Amino acid sequence: MQKYKTYAAGYLFLLPWLIGFVFLYLSPIIASLYLSFTKYDLLTAPKWIGLDNYKAMFTDDYRLGDSIKVTFKYVLLSVPFRLAFALGLAMLLNQGMKFLGLYRTIYYIPSLLGGSVAISVLWKQVFDKEGIFNQAIGFFGIEGPNWIADPRYAIYSLIGLSVWQFGSVMIIFLAGLKQIPQELYEAATVDGAGIFRKFARITMPLLTPVIFFNLTITLIQSFQTFTKAFIISGGSGGPINSTLLYSLYLYIKGFTFLDMGYASAMAWLLLIIVAAVTGVMFLTSRYWVYYSDGRD
Repeated sequence: MQKYKTYAAGYLFLLPWLIGFVFLYLSPIIASLYLSFTKYDLLTAPKWIGLDNYKAMFTDDYRLGDSIKVTFKYVLLSVPFRLAFALGLAMLLNQGMKFLGLYRTIYYIPSLLGGSVAISVLWKQVFDKEGIFNQAIGFFGIEGPNWIADPRYAIYSLIGLSVWQFGSVMIIFLAGLKQIPQELYEAATVDGAGIFRKFARITMPLLTPVIFFNLTITLIQSFQTFTKAFIISGGSGGPINSTLLYSLYLYIKGFTFLDMGYASAMAWLLLIIVAAVTGVMFLTSRYWVYYSDGRD
């Protein structure tokens, strides 16, 4: 009898989470899947149209192709730079300097603020034609373009803002560096290994599980980027679709053109893309991620 009471208590403990999962996650997912096969304008009842939304994505919508290209460019550039910058600062902070807690807090602040509307607006002003960045390089006789309005450079302002949000990634790297035994570095020093050899033979192999975790999380977050592109481009993805990230275009289709059925189909395509990229990473991780407990 006591056993059943324990089970009942456990189920009651999980009940709030289960209710939240069903109504806040599972139900919207199922509704989105259904809407992706309908024509729905938010004002009238959904009308079943089968695979028409998915066919239109691959045959009639050239902006979708542009948004995919821009998104992959954003991901392929922002993620490596963000990880490299975060790892470099984590290694610097791992040198046993004073006021380490204060530095960690200061460097973490951009991650707390970087996704906000206010910071995106400020970033837009910084890279404007008369912004602070152009004024700074103007001291060296360099005339900078309007980074936001020029389609050749607009995407790089988004990438810069993404790299600036390195704080959470840096904290995780720093925790991983703290777990590497110092005896390994001491033994390498005795053997005459230099800084770069220690990094290549000790730090990187033992840090690969943390790199894999940060890489996966950062990739998924990058594919879902919306706020920065919306604010900096004024919600249009311009100039000339140069900042038209996938999530922004999904928003435009759903809430500007009131084509929620098509937007739902786009959401499922994004899910498939992210799942495929993540799956490839997990399949290839066995060849480069090292676990100290002996696993591949």
